[in-house]
Amino acid sequence: MQVKNTKIVADKRTSGRLPKPERRQQLLETARVIVREEGADRLTLGHLAVRAGVSKPVTYEHFETRTGLLIDLYRWIDTERITAFRTLMAQENRPAKDTVLALAKAYLACGTDQGDEFHAVGAALAGSDEKAGVYQELVDAVIDMFVEVLRPHSSVRLESLALACGALVAAGDALTCAVTRGKCSVAEAEEMFSTLVGAVAQGKR
Repeated sequence: MQVKNTKIVADKRTSGRLPKPERRQQLLETARVIVREEGADRLTLGHLAVRAGVSKPVTYEHFETRTGLLIDLYRWIDTERITAFRTLMAQENRPAKDTVLALAKAYLACGTDQGDEFHAVGAALAGSDEKAGVYQELVDAVIDMFVEVLRPHSSVRLESLALACGALVAAGDALTCAVTRGKCSVAEAEEMFSTLVGAVAQGKR
């Protein structure tokens, strides 16, 4: 799932003519490598064109503005994370304790597997009204997943469970950021997050 940490150079895939969906995917992958290797500040449409081995008009055709590029990259990384989380949580009929541990480990694993790119892109979009809308859309999707996973094991009212899951998502993202920045170990983050998830799952009406 994670993009290899290598520089992308122009080759037949980058310099040749690709169908539009494939070209867009290639540009997003290249943009992600730029953020990882050089930082989000270096991600411009012009620099993306150079790294991807295409002309500048090609990048403008797909994203129009730098903000548009950042938003699409932000959405793509998070969608990838959500898909991986759903895959890891696909097993049904887990006991409550196993569900709590699996959710904690899966969410943190999917977040840390992205490296620090997601947080870096989010920081680059800070203050953007467009980013705020996209961010809330992504957060709501994750909250819905948490509710779906925990609802069979929780006696909390649905409305309260959704609020609690919103707090869990924020905590999970904060712990993911702490791990990727070396502030705590994966084991420490998992222990803390599973405790929080367990408290929500065992909540009373």
